[in-house]
Amino acid sequence: MTTNLNTAEKVNPRKIAVNNALIWAAINVIIFLLVYYASPATLASPVFGFISIAVGIGLAVYFTLDLRKKIGGYWSFREALGNIFLMFFVQVVIYTLFTTAFAKWIEPDYANMMREASLNATTRMAEAFSSDQEVIDKMIEEAEKSIEKQVNPSLVDLIQGLAIAAIVYFIGALIFAAIFKRNPPIFAQVDEE
Repeated sequence: MTTNLNTAEKVNPRKIAVNNALIWAAINVIIFLLVYYASPATLASPVFGFISIAVGIGLAVYFTLDLRKKIGGYWSFREALGNIFLMFFVQVVIYTLFTTAFAKWIEPDYANMMREASLNATTRMAEAFSSDQEVIDKMIEEAEKSIEKQVNPSLVDLIQGLAIAAIVYFIGALIFAAIFKRNPPIFAQVDEE
């Protein structure tokens, strides 16, 4: 528990981090659904990938600052790291589970569309990279295996993907904790009457 310096009440930063993660995941799901139903081919576009990364970083900054503010404006590096990582990881788990469920049960055409778009992009890249048809065929065959794991993951693939995401998001949380930590002032201000 962290004590808010402005009030005598105790706040639970983990609860706030989870709440922020739920809101962040909901925003990501809404963006995903809007883009999918408005222009499905956009999801496979590299431009959409870059825009998603920019929006994700913007939301991460917003929710990190919001979390710090809600717990009183101050936290050590350790507190920041733990709460930021919790927020990042809960968000990615929810989003991953949603997109997996979406592809498997809600909209099975999504998996086929992503598979086709990825194979087309891989084919274009392979043809630009090499003129030898055997090399192109081998690259496409390897890409098909990789793409199949992405669009139709098994439980092991899902757990492995989340483990890799945990490592990546922990590194991101380390960076954010270093940037957004703020220690309380050494000498507390005294109100003189």
